[in-house]
Amino acid sequence: MRIIAGERKGLPLKSLKGTETRPTSDKVKESLFNRIGPYFDGGIVVELFGGSGALSLEALSRGMDEAFVFEKNGKACEVIRSNAEKCRYEDVIHIQRTDARSAIKFLQKKGKEIDLLLIDPPYAKGQFYELAQEIAEVGLLAENAIIVCEHDKKIALPESYGLLQRKNCTIYGNSAISIYGK
Repeated sequence: MRIIAGERKGLPLKSLKGTETRPTSDKVKESLFNRIGPYFDGGIVVELFGGSGALSLEALSRGMDEAFVFEKNGKACEVIRSNAEKCRYEDVIHIQRTDARSAIKFLQKKGKEIDLLLIDPPYAKGQFYELAQEIAEVGLLAENAIIVCEHDKKIALPESYGLLQRKNCTIYGNSAISIYGK
């Protein structure tokens, strides 16, 4: 696993050993970012199930300004912190050791608008995709926000979250990536 493109292109990243997290493969990550916009002109990325933090770090490398990563597993948080230090993003990545449901209150207190929302929960936990709707309802999404949901291909996600419509759903083996935007 590595940073695919941008200012930190090629840097290798660590992931948590075992099956508690499922890092997005480099092939899927590259395809995803090529579809949502290969490079960004600033903005805030939020990753609700951080794992290794690879998706947020990729977004930072491609031009996002700031990242908020939420992960309840302490060892995974250590991996994210190590990866952020390796990429020299420790000043712009905010790692919160908490569950994804607590992220909404945290982000409301910070008063941040989300430009890119990444949701990649454990596949068997389909109910966590409802968090996208909650985030839309409380007004945390920026005008041209993008939501990316990585999910089991058998899970049917809604056609929209707030004003954001599903623009694309691509299947990779047993997983799928659904992209929402205006």
